[in-house]
Amino acid sequence: MLKINKRYFSSVALLLFITALLVGICSASPGLNSTANEEVVSVATAWPVDRGRPGDAILLAIVADIKEGYHINADARQVKPFEDFKPYPTKVTVVDASSQLTIELPRYPRAVPVKAQYAAGELLSFKGKTVIYLPIKLEETLKPAKVGLELEFEYQACAADYCLFPKKVKLEESLAVAESGATVSEINRELFAGDDAFPTAEHSRSVEFDLFGWTFSIDISSGLGIALLLLTAALGGMLLNFTPCVLPLIPIKIIGLSHAAKDRQQFFMLGLAMFLGVLIFWIALGIMIALVSGFSATNQLFQYPAITIIVGLIIGTMATGMFGFFSMRLPNVIYMINPEQNTLHGSFGLGILAAILSTPCTAPFMGAAAAWAATQAAATTLATFAAIGTGMALPYLVLSASPALVDKMPKTGPASVLIKQVMGLFMLAAAAYFIGVGLVSLFSTPPTPPSKIFWWPVMFCSIAAGGWLAYRTLQITTRVKLRTLFTGAGLLVIALSIWGAVRLTDRGPIDWEYYTPPRFEAAIANRKIIVMDFTAEWCLNCKALEQGVLHHPKIVTLLAREDILPMKVDITGNSPTGKAKLREVGNLTIPLLIIYSPTGRQVFKSDFYTVDQLSNAITEVINSSGSS
Repeated sequence: MLKINKRYFSSVALLLFITALLVGICSASPGLNSTANEEVVSVATAWPVDRGRPGDAILLAIVADIKEGYHINADARQVKPFEDFKPYPTKVTVVDASSQLTIELPRYPRAVPVKAQYAAGELLSFKGKTVIYLPIKLEETLKPAKVGLELEFEYQACAADYCLFPKKVKLEESLAVAESGATVSEINRELFAGDDAFPTAEHSRSVEFDLFGWTFSIDISSGLGIALLLLTAALGGMLLNFTPCVLPLIPIKIIGLSHAAKDRQQFFMLGLAMFLGVLIFWIALGIMIALVSGFSATNQLFQYPAITIIVGLIIGTMATGMFGFFSMRLPNVIYMINPEQNTLHGSFGLGILAAILSTPCTAPFMGAAAAWAATQAAATTLATFAAIGTGMALPYLVLSASPALVDKMPKTGPASVLIKQVMGLFMLAAAAYFIGVGLVSLFSTPPTPPSKIFWWPVMFCSIAAGGWLAYRTLQITTRVKLRTLFTGAGLLVIALSIWGAVRLTDRGPIDWEYYTPPRFEAAIANRKIIVMDFTAEWCLNCKALEQGVLHHPKIVTLLAREDILPMKVDITGNSPTGKAKLREVGNLTIPLLIIYSPTGRQVFKSDFYTVDQLSNAITEVINSSGSS
């Protein structure tokens, strides 16, 4: 007779009980079903065209065919967790891609509600044939070849009473690239809703411009279009002279030219020398962008603290020259940057300095043209940057051909000395600004916001300029009109400088979140409307827009809403993530502001905008997303 070991029997019985219990749990609980290997979802990719062209914007479709009776959870922006159940969201991730591709966030379809026994409410899910679109931009510099990317598709398939194990599917795709202007054939039209998925030559060969809500585009598929674009770039270059970066140098040049007004030939040659200095610098910048790997933006010079500090030291040296400190003989290199504009090399050097100072600022039209040119062939890049330089330098050439425009400037006497001294103090303010920005850049660690304390010495020099102007005006003239005008101007400079020091060093009325990729992803997952501001301490245009537009009470009130996250991307110092984000959104210059909808789509993008334009854009996103 067979003897049964009681201890063995008890162990087997316990094992059978645990197995039965696990089977029961697997059949009743989501995510633990033993049929996880069952193939209920098939995933594939599809292009809308048989090949791409340089500059095309194309949607790649990720198609998930879901078996009837099953669904997959929605993406992280739409899925809603329950107290007793947290759904595993569907996610498309770019694992690897060719460097010539710019890829935006995936566009998921609208989820549908599904009832399940294991959740206390309706699940937002995808059913049937589900198509997710991945926006991809091909760089203008692409050569005929193939580009590829590797994706990962994550999902969890569920039935009405159980869920399968989450799965990750690897997807590899490639696209042939033809030459620019080649004909492409549309394919897989049934997968793409609307013609926007199919790139056209007209769409891919145009440059978009936006100025305070006035938008237009230039078709560059013809020679006439290219010529019009170069004229627009030249206009943007000319407007650089009116930015805060360059404007202080214009009176210095006028003073220098006024001393040669009676000698028409010398007058013209000095203006021509400055014209050439500006133009040559911009051409050199174009050569760097066209040929130097990793150099892609005009303002990139000021992302290097050493360059910023050196520029500040040069301006400071020029400023001391304005006070007559160079009466004793100094090394010749000092006289190369002496603002006394009676030599060709001095005028040429001032032209180069003016061009250097213009790079932190972006003028209307110039930013879009420069960003487009940076992605073109070398010859096109050089032509565009030469046009920008010609536009910026042209006013100096026109001025040099018209001595009468500066003939009335005081050339000798106390008034002439006062103008030089006041300009010298303003230049000291500029020197303090660039040196301060350079030092701040050295010691800043993104995403921690950089220090703003350097604005106090900048404004102190400006206060000194205003005070000296008012004091000396009362001493050197008895004419009531002149006293009133220039003393009032000096007092106004003092008041504005004090106000500027307080405002520019204040934290401000907006609670900014400083950008990092995880913070951005978290905001998208939480369905936030993101107002993203790209800025830097050396970008004076950024400061002007921040003070004049973003700090307006109407905008501050909107950005304080719980469903809106104001996010700042500061590229003052060494911020590779910030620079990568700027390039990802298709820009190379700042200022720039982008609004993302709760689904992660760009719904607004502008580098020059008004209060009403920004307010309307934010309000439209709020209304369309159903936020209250």
